[in-house]
Amino acid sequence: MTQNDPPDDPARAYDRRSILTGAGSIGIGSVIGSSGIATATPSREPGPKNDELILGISPSATDVASEARAAVPGNADVIHANESIHYAVVSFPSDAPARARQDVIDAVTRSPAVEYAEPNATVASLLEPDDPYYDLQHAPQQIGCETAWETTRGSGDVVIAVVDQGIQYDHPALEATVDDRVGTDLLDADDDPYPASGADHGTHVGGIAAGGSDDGTGHAGISDCSLLSVRALDENGVGSLSDIADAIQWAADAGADIVNLSLGFDGSYDTLTAACEYAADHGVLLVGAAGNDGSDRVYSPAAEDSVVAVSAVDSDDSLASFSNTGSAIELAAPGSRLVSSVTGDEYARMSGTSMAAPVVAGVAGLVLSAYPDLSRTELREHLRATAADLGLRDTQQGYGRVDAATAVETDPFPDESDPDEEPGECGDETITASASGSLDGSGWWGESDRYSYSLNAATPCSATITLEGPTDANFDLYVTTDGSKPTRWEHDASSTDAGTSESITVSLEGDEEIRLQVHAVSGSGEYTLRLEERGR
Repeated sequence: MTQNDPPDDPARAYDRRSILTGAGSIGIGSVIGSSGIATATPSREPGPKNDELILGISPSATDVASEARAAVPGNADVIHANESIHYAVVSFPSDAPARARQDVIDAVTRSPAVEYAEPNATVASLLEPDDPYYDLQHAPQQIGCETAWETTRGSGDVVIAVVDQGIQYDHPALEATVDDRVGTDLLDADDDPYPASGADHGTHVGGIAAGGSDDGTGHAGISDCSLLSVRALDENGVGSLSDIADAIQWAADAGADIVNLSLGFDGSYDTLTAACEYAADHGVLLVGAAGNDGSDRVYSPAAEDSVVAVSAVDSDDSLASFSNTGSAIELAAPGSRLVSSVTGDEYARMSGTSMAAPVVAGVAGLVLSAYPDLSRTELREHLRATAADLGLRDTQQGYGRVDAATAVETDPFPDESDPDEEPGECGDETITASASGSLDGSGWWGESDRYSYSLNAATPCSATITLEGPTDANFDLYVTTDGSKPTRWEHDASSTDAGTSESITVSLEGDEEIRLQVHAVSGSGEYTLRLEERGR
């Protein structure tokens, strides 16, 4: 197809659909104005930030930037802050010796307002590129989209946000599905997330999740849901941890229902955990790519408990050779040689878990279009329950390969109750789960572990959570039943200062998600956490 340059006027209006939240549509300016993201230093360059440190600030702090500024010594500058997920970014001179950086870390972590300090790590897109050409697609057929499309092609009221290099929003295959607000550019700090020429990753990912189908143009995306573009990776497909965290928070505040994260890195960072939990607490389903090393480890953010981790399979449903695996894998999806849109009004084949993740995001959009009353937890559970078992190991496929036809055709709210049947006694059905870990509470703040548990009983009525050990430490336990993140300040139930064996029982009604926080107050050692769910 003929290649066109980006429009001269980024504010030019295209025929995009808007998403209503509450009483009316949210304009891009109002979203940014209430985003909680402080403006970065004007000279701040996009992409990797090798000379920066992120400080996690206590949620009780009223001014994140001020608390960070008070904690850092004179040779480091606070250049960025996020008031919503409570972190600030500190910059070092590029020639600062390693010892100076360590001195800063030692100094700031002594502040009562600083919960953690970690590098502003580099995040990269998870793509295995292939020769660009347009041919027949296989992913929609492979997961049963034709059947699902008989019920819904996807509602414009369902918003899928893509955190990436930006989406070519005037691409012929995408302009009808791009949200009326378009999105935001966190790299250039403006409202125009148009990608650089040749920066194809975001446009390809967006086209898989929500490229117009049955419109006589280009390829068929999994859904026709609305696309919201959040540009946080540069033209080389890399970015910083802080930009990704800001992008996730921005998408949640903008009312996205689903956020696709076809990016990642090997490691775990508290800033990313906070951003993902912030989005989950706002009802957002997060979908992440597992990684392309072909190794037995899942990259972050897919490895986060609040994110659906997606592995990639070939067109014959065998595991793709490049796909990472691991216990965090939740679903599999086609990820080899998928056809989608790229910049310049073109189309190309690409492979990677980057391509598998938006397949799941698109199916989630179809399901939410068909069943708009589903909560984030219910949507996630429904995708799991309707996945197709490929006969692969759990570490390769999780619950199975996503199945659009079954997911859309299966009612997530079946009426199985018999009005003449007497309810059973609480405890007729018992399901148990357990976890273990080790925490150090010798520091001024201590450490925390968090867990999520989706209810499995047919008619849940209560759950008992027991924390045991160790004898030389004091651990606290906090519980929520609505899927929100438990903390020392916000929880539904808690057990504190109760010695080395603590137990909490909570009542359930059937639509909750239990989340737990184990916090080390003093001492250190291993612990065991047991959950007993009771149903009728």
